[in-house]
Amino acid sequence: MEQSRLRLAITLLRQLLKFHPKPFLVAVTGASLYAICTVASSFGLGYVVDQVIIPRYESNKIDHHTFLIASMIVISIGLLRAVGVVVRRSYAGISHWSTSESLSTQLIRHIMKQPTMWHQRHMTGDLVARIGVDSDTAASVLGPLPFSTSVVLLVVLTSIWLVVIDVPLGLLAVTVIPLLFALNIGYQRRIDRHFDSAQKALGDLSEAVHESFDGVMVVKAFGAENREHVRLATISSKLKDARIRAVNARAVFEALVDGTPSLVNVSLITYGAFRVRSGSLTIGELSSFIYLFTLLVFPLRIIGYLLSEIPHSSSGFKRVREILDEHLELQPLIETLPRTSGIAVEVNSASFSYDEQSDLIFKDVNFAIPVGSTVAVVGETGSGKSTLLKMIAGLVSARTGSVKVGEGETAMVFQEPFLFSGSLQFNLTLGKTISIPVIARALWASVSEEFVSELEHGIDTIVGERGISLSGGQRQRIALARAIASGRQTLLLDDTTSALDPATESLVIDRLASLSDTTTVVIVASRPTTIKIADHVLFIHDGFVHELSTHDELMRTSPAYSNLMLSFDIDRKAS
Repeated sequence: MEQSRLRLAITLLRQLLKFHPKPFLVAVTGASLYAICTVASSFGLGYVVDQVIIPRYESNKIDHHTFLIASMIVISIGLLRAVGVVVRRSYAGISHWSTSESLSTQLIRHIMKQPTMWHQRHMTGDLVARIGVDSDTAASVLGPLPFSTSVVLLVVLTSIWLVVIDVPLGLLAVTVIPLLFALNIGYQRRIDRHFDSAQKALGDLSEAVHESFDGVMVVKAFGAENREHVRLATISSKLKDARIRAVNARAVFEALVDGTPSLVNVSLITYGAFRVRSGSLTIGELSSFIYLFTLLVFPLRIIGYLLSEIPHSSSGFKRVREILDEHLELQPLIETLPRTSGIAVEVNSASFSYDEQSDLIFKDVNFAIPVGSTVAVVGETGSGKSTLLKMIAGLVSARTGSVKVGEGETAMVFQEPFLFSGSLQFNLTLGKTISIPVIARALWASVSEEFVSELEHGIDTIVGERGISLSGGQRQRIALARAIASGRQTLLLDDTTSALDPATESLVIDRLASLSDTTTVVIVASRPTTIKIADHVLFIHDGFVHELSTHDELMRTSPAYSNLMLSFDIDRKAS
């Protein structure tokens, strides 16, 4: 068990120190200087007591030459010790926070390289916790580590110096060192499991809070505040209980670490008084001895702090590595069609399922969409319309077959549009340099120019988190305008106009069709008016995607399609 803990600690430190070794080495150098000066300071104290203070009381005179030497010794040691402290603390902090930043950055890059399907399997709140809290926790061991490494040097030098001053007294003092190490190891054994459970509970709480705040409108709309309160309180209780157990273990450890050296110190003073009385020690040597032993106790406690941090950091690092060790899944392969082909999208023998164990959503899909055409994707709820668009956009991979798109790439607009909390202009450009005429054209094509012009600050209006200050239809149109402004030649609209009235939706489709001869629009549609004005229809039924056709032709040849259109009409009239 001890070997496994030691291997864990060595592995943890080795991997953390790979990121920024130089600041850590500087911190260790500063800590080593502090250790050497700490031992030397006891020599300075003994020299002052024996050569300055006691002669002053015995002769009532001060030897100015001796006083100057003693002052220079004390001041020099103090200054060097202060330099060591400043260097150690500064560079230990740099090592800690630089490593934490590097871990977070590495996590973010790894996560961003994963495809959409990977993200759908992971909770956002949990990923945020791993990037922030867990990365910082993993690197926290680097704070006390430089000082702890110098404690080894301090213990060796102190043990030698204590024995040199007085052998019996030194041996008595040195016995406390293995005793404190034994207390530290026992404490680490107890604290490991508490930190693991606390770190997991913290990740669960972050995940739950993120989900609850993200769905605050739903929670309030259905009066579920009490239910969310109970749910979050239950998770918080698990975190509280784990941390209380850790605090209780630490309290016992702190009491023992405080009490043991104090008892030994009393023994040293008592025994040392007898040694002075017998003439084996001078008062200065005893003062130096007690002073050095007192200085030794606090660094030994830092070892305990390091040992308590290792399980804590290990818990955080374990959660970080769980994400980093996940292999990068292959991005969906989208081939490029030559510009001269006249085809915007070509799908050959494609099939799709969300994993290898699931049934196919659709299979053996074959179609080609001409450049500049408007295509309506039609099917029953759950038939795979959105999935088909995601496959064309390269967000999910076809299980078999191939997907090809024309030069100029695709831009997808989702049914639930996402807007950032900044200005309308940022949401339209996403930080890219896009001219005002291009933005104005995109607003016109999405039928957004009128309501944007009525806003007090126009495109500089701040829309709030997720565009909360805009209506559902306005958010959909701004998301559509963003796709148009990007300059992508193929627009994939996943029921993007569902929040618009039929007249506005028809106007949007007309304007999109008039953008240019090379702009292709593929839209998931459920309104007969929209479907009828499309150049072609892709009909999905029972896992099959019918070849590209027209609305009138499908009405004549497909009973399933005509029945679906009838149900759409009935739904519209009922609403």
